[in-house]
Amino acid sequence: MSGTIAIVAFFVGLLLIILIHEGGHYLAARAFGFRVLEYFVGFGPRVWSVRRGEIEYGVKAIPAGGYVKIAGMNPLVDDVPPGDEHRAYFAKPIRQRAVVILAGPLSHLLVAGLVFTSLYLVVGDLSRVAKVGGVTPRIGGRPAPAAEAGLRAGDVIVRIGDIENPTPQQLGAYQEDHAGEPIRYTIQRGQRRFDVTMTPVIERIDGEPVPRIGVLLAPTPLPLAAAVTSGFGDVWDLSVYAVSEIGRVFGPEGIGRIAALLFTDAPRRIDDPASVVGIGRQVGVVGSEGDWDHVVYLFGYVTLFIGLINLVPLPPFDGGHLAILAIERVRGRPVDLKRVVPVSVAVLAFMATFVLAAVVLDVTKPIPTGP
Repeated sequence: MSGTIAIVAFFVGLLLIILIHEGGHYLAARAFGFRVLEYFVGFGPRVWSVRRGEIEYGVKAIPAGGYVKIAGMNPLVDDVPPGDEHRAYFAKPIRQRAVVILAGPLSHLLVAGLVFTSLYLVVGDLSRVAKVGGVTPRIGGRPAPAAEAGLRAGDVIVRIGDIENPTPQQLGAYQEDHAGEPIRYTIQRGQRRFDVTMTPVIERIDGEPVPRIGVLLAPTPLPLAAAVTSGFGDVWDLSVYAVSEIGRVFGPEGIGRIAALLFTDAPRRIDDPASVVGIGRQVGVVGSEGDWDHVVYLFGYVTLFIGLINLVPLPPFDGGHLAILAIERVRGRPVDLKRVVPVSVAVLAFMATFVLAAVVLDVTKPIPTGP
């Protein structure tokens, strides 16, 4: 049940992101006086709409996105109301058009930053401080070393061996290097510090020997300034990673991988391209385990990834519109948008084929989601 709730919440969140994306275009267009004609959720047949002033707002039957319709932006349709020629898309300065286009994908970066910041504020950062969140009473039928030493929730391991203020990763690595040996730990409890000596117990997890003392580490919520810095720092770090992934997934390597998976017996890997079906399955598995922090983090990354895909400099992506504006700026004259239509059709055909192939694979060869 929790897995289903996670999937529903995840995709409702993505629908809201689409609304925010289009809202970015909408607000920027209104700010610069563009003639906005429509702001709709979904595509296909109109389900419901209402007109407020000169703009029609509504919902369409297929909840696969949304759009803002600006007069003069579609080269195949003459949709500029008489008398509004000066408010049409093509009549506005290049810098204003660029801001209107950028406002959509940049909203993804902002939302992702806020998602990551919220996680650091509420949940904390498990990678910084070795703080005890709980103590396991027994390991393998014997009292756990931490329980015997009297550790309790709220304690902080501020030293292990010769390492001051170890991170959880350093803590685990040191215990692994000294498995079966007595190790000296320094514990901070409130204003008091004290030393204890514990010998990690070897426990087999997924068939692998893991040295444990029986503590469950807890994340440490960050103050606002640190949370904002870390959250938007993640946006930068993940953007660099996502750009490389976009190049890999939609480049020769990714296309070759999709073809191999479709036409050979090659097994699926965790790093293979996935459609919304595969992503939804992964979200369901994580949600069913109660790991909602991971679900939220994945939502932030997918939000960021979609925003960066929109910046690919090919029409009909927002990045394609920006590329056209850059060409206009260099040439000093407008680009005939009708000549761009075949490129847009080719890009859409490629994306539709790629996504359909990924859906087929997600159904026939699901990405592994566990050990």
